[in-house]
Order: sequence, then structure tokens, then C-alpha cells
Amino acid sequence: MLQLAEIFYSIQGEGTWSGTPAVFVRLAGCNLACDFCDTDYSLKFFADVDDVVRAVRAEGGDCPMVILTGGEPLAQAETPALIEALRRDGRRVHIESNGTIFTELPDDVWLCVSPKERVDPRMAQRANEAKLIVDERVPEEHFALFTDKPVILLQPEGNKRKNVEIALEYAKAHPARFRLSLQTHKMIGVR
Repeated sequence: MLQLAEIFYSIQGEGTWSGTPAVFVRLAGCNLACDFCDTDYSLKFFADVDDVVRAVRAEGGDCPMVILTGGEPLAQAETPALIEALRRDGRRVHIESNGTIFTELPDDVWLCVSPKERVDPRMAQRANEAKLIVDERVPEEHFALFTDKPVILLQPEGNKRKNVEIALEYAKAHPARFRLSLQTHKMIGVR
């Protein structure tokens, strides 16, 4: 059984795929306790893999993109089975992870790694997208993990003005490598 916080249909509000309609499957729990976390990933219900696939269909119809998020979605043992079931259902699976838990993933699964305290180097290597949270500073200690990534996204924590300014100035000073990534879903008032 999977532990879940919520399943809902909205748009991807962050990163490379910002603005794209997607069904979000927020798995409950996280292996980190970040002070700035703005997400309620507490356990709300249990469901088996087939129930989650049915809920994705009910929420998003034929929407091809499904985003597994949390908390930390790769912390649950049944997540790989959920990924396979969603792929069999014709969905494009995206995962938003802190990158701490190594998990083999199919090549067609999009992986966004947003490091916090630590990262498994294999997950950083596998990442399709690197997103660093700017909370009063740019976390430069994580740059070395992503030397092979042409672009690193800088996301201001909470869209706070000070954090936006820091991220924007950093991106402007290093335009070949960094891009500003705002939480657009919060700006337009959707989940």
C-alpha cells in the first residue's frame, strides 16, 4: 500500500515544464525535515497502485503528464511499481525528488533533483533537471553535483522578494548556466 497526501489535477508551476497540465500524486512522508518546506505531505490516506492509477484517470482524464512528488516520493517501496503502472497506462512520469535515495528509473522518466542536505551522486547524475532552492543565499555547495547539467534552475524559496532578487542577480551574473524558476502556480493561485 502506498501512503498518500493527495492526488489532484493542475499545472506544473516550476522548472522546465512550467505551465504544462499535470496530475500530481503527492506521496506522504519525507526522509528530510527542511525548515523552509512549504508542502503538507502528511499522510491522508492509503491506496494500492491500481487505485492510484484509477484516481489519476479520474482527476486528469487523458492528461499524459503525472508528477510524483512529496515529501520524498522515492522513500516508499512501492513507488517503482506505481511508476511502471502509470507508464503502462500511457502516462509520462515525472518525479520531484531531493535525490537522497538511489532508485533505478526507466530512461523515459523525467527526474528533477532538488538537493537539500545531501544527494546520492547517482541521482544527481541521472537527473534531467537540477533545481536549487535559494533561501537567503545560492547553495553553491551543490554545484559540483551537477557539472554535466547545462542549466541549473534557481528557485527562490516562497517567492519571497529577497530570495527572488538573490536568484535573479545570480542568474544574470552567470547566464550560461543558471535560470530563474519561480513558483508560478502560487503566483496565479492554484495548487
